[in-house]
Amino acid sequence: MKSKSFSLAMVFAIGFMAFAQAQQKEIKLPPEATEFWEPEPRVVTPGAENHLPPSDAIIIFDGKNLDNFKSLKTGGAAEWTVADGILTVKPGTGDILTKEAFGDVQIHLEFSAPTEIKGQSQGRGNSGLLIMERYEVQVLDSYENRTYSNGQAASIYKQYPPLVNAMRKPGEWNTYDVFFTAPRFNADGMVISPAKVTVIHNGVLVQNAREIKGPTEYIGIPNYKAHDAELPFKLQDHGDLVKFRNIWVRKL
Repeated sequence: MKSKSFSLAMVFAIGFMAFAQAQQKEIKLPPEATEFWEPEPRVVTPGAENHLPPSDAIIIFDGKNLDNFKSLKTGGAAEWTVADGILTVKPGTGDILTKEAFGDVQIHLEFSAPTEIKGQSQGRGNSGLLIMERYEVQVLDSYENRTYSNGQAASIYKQYPPLVNAMRKPGEWNTYDVFFTAPRFNADGMVISPAKVTVIHNGVLVQNAREIKGPTEYIGIPNYKAHDAELPFKLQDHGDLVKFRNIWVRKL
């Protein structure tokens, strides 16, 4: 009798979840509905650091060219600017993504916010690292720049704020070390284990094995959809002159 009651409860729970998801899709939410401002991550001052790639790293950008990237907009050559060993967003050319696809992966990159400060909140030094083209670790100038907590630098965008704000001043270099476990899906396309991510920002742990709730959504609630086991990651053109250097990965 207990097993029958348990089975009925499980059927009801699954049906209710499916109904709730369907209802969520019908509700048109403004973007502010998925922003939260409190608590505000406290500020910490990161220590000096220098991360050189290990011997088994795959070098994505070594300061010389964009041969390992392509344009998301055209599918052709990436059009961002490369000069003096630095990769800079070229506004209007669109996102760039790696030619190689990855599943479970360690990603290292360094970025610098523009020294000419324009705008505030999300309008200042905005870009993004989108793993598997859909799970975003936010890139933003969050140095003395208040925005919603789950949208500042090193947040899992619109999902988890960073544990602390370890951002350096505009013009200084920030380091992300991201450890990502890809989601797993069954044959029917249902997620059986969600994606997980750990982020170290300037040597400070800011995301600790977070279970990602689904693809990044600017508006609305994230919901998983089955996708390939390996996909490229992309860097976002958000109209700001964000700089990048020293991008490498390790397949896990």
